[in-house]
Amino acid sequence: MTLFDQIRRDQDRSPATGLSGMLRWLRHRLPTGLYARSLLIIILPMLILQTVVAFVFMERHWQLVTERLSEAVTRDISAVIELIELYPEREDFDKIVNVTANRLNLIVSLEPGTELPSPRPRPFFSILDQILSDEIAEQIRRPFWIDTVGTSRLVEIRIALEDQTIRIFAPRNSAYASNTHIFIVWMVSTALVLIVISILFLRGQIRPIMALANAAESFGKGQRLSEGFSPRGADEVRRAGLAFILMRERIERQMEQRTAMLAGVSHDLRTILTRFRLQLALAGDGPELDSLNQDIDDMQSMLEGYLDFAKGEVEEDVGRLDLGELFERVEADFALHDRKLTWKLEGDPLVYVRPNAFTRLVNNLASNARRYAHRLEIDAKHTAKWLVITFDDDGPGIPKEARDDVFKPFYRLDEARNLDASGTGLGLAIARDIARSHGGNVTLEDSPLGGLRAIIRVPV
Repeated sequence: MTLFDQIRRDQDRSPATGLSGMLRWLRHRLPTGLYARSLLIIILPMLILQTVVAFVFMERHWQLVTERLSEAVTRDISAVIELIELYPEREDFDKIVNVTANRLNLIVSLEPGTELPSPRPRPFFSILDQILSDEIAEQIRRPFWIDTVGTSRLVEIRIALEDQTIRIFAPRNSAYASNTHIFIVWMVSTALVLIVISILFLRGQIRPIMALANAAESFGKGQRLSEGFSPRGADEVRRAGLAFILMRERIERQMEQRTAMLAGVSHDLRTILTRFRLQLALAGDGPELDSLNQDIDDMQSMLEGYLDFAKGEVEEDVGRLDLGELFERVEADFALHDRKLTWKLEGDPLVYVRPNAFTRLVNNLASNARRYAHRLEIDAKHTAKWLVITFDDDGPGIPKEARDDVFKPFYRLDEARNLDASGTGLGLAIARDIARSHGGNVTLEDSPLGGLRAIIRVPV
């Protein structure tokens, strides 16, 4: 777990009260990626602005225009009714119908009887139905029936007179601001175009950041994928990318210098050790020379162990490793030493790591258990993001106060156990160094078998 994840977990455990609790609740439901958050920064203000425009300005404008149009149509209908009452003759009615059709764009007819159809259910959202009904009730003040439902371009209005009913068809756009939606369509369409442009632009800006993150992650895992990285994007991203490249070059240069220096030192010391061996061989055999030969062997082992620890096998490329085959080899080695090993694997047995280094990591921890315990259980879980391998043995274990110290180079336990009890004290240090070169770690805990539990956790 990274420091960032630990901080977030501690914050999540703190009590949530008032505004801080609401902000924390909102933070958990917002996206965490920079790309998604950038889109929200662009889209949310645009949606809020359009909502305000649509439901405040447009609603007021729409209602005002519809009120004036409905008032004008109702006034025309009222005038037609007065003309019909003033000139009740049939010939006069035909003239009135022609005038209203040509001048007022109204279709007027008379029907005998004053019975109106039953009221139709008012639509859920129809500003025309409400405003036109109010205008007719206020200006004409007679029983009426209207039909504004449907997609027809006409509005039907029936008004009961003394002994007959007048039926009028008026154009919908004469009483209703029907073209107001065009403005909304243009506004929404423009917003969609701007959102698409923003998405394309943000994708181009986020891509260099993602490339930088992937290069840094690959370099942290010891992979060589970061070598093809080149800074792109905005100036700030280019500066971060250039700083990463310079940092990577400095680290690689220091590692190469360390490896070259140690190779030279190893060559010189091995030459001297070879001279010692030759001189002891010429001196003959004797019990007084056995201790000197043992010292030379110990010096040789210490030299090779320190060289392996310093090198860390960083020059190895990432490849495919079959965990099942690796565990089978370890199991065969345990059988040769009359030890019991059981293992199980969940997930894909193939992992992409530095094969030789990772094999040495597993072998080091397994041989540690083989040397000090009689039984070892290996539990490996390979998920989409992590590879976790747990080693449980029934050995003497390592005291809790010494579990951090055993990972230090040249630290050796005298009373409990160590990976290289007869060596240099570099075993666990090399194991953790290999795990961390893959971007993971090795930790020690108490085993349910009574001994030591070693956990390898590396990202995949």
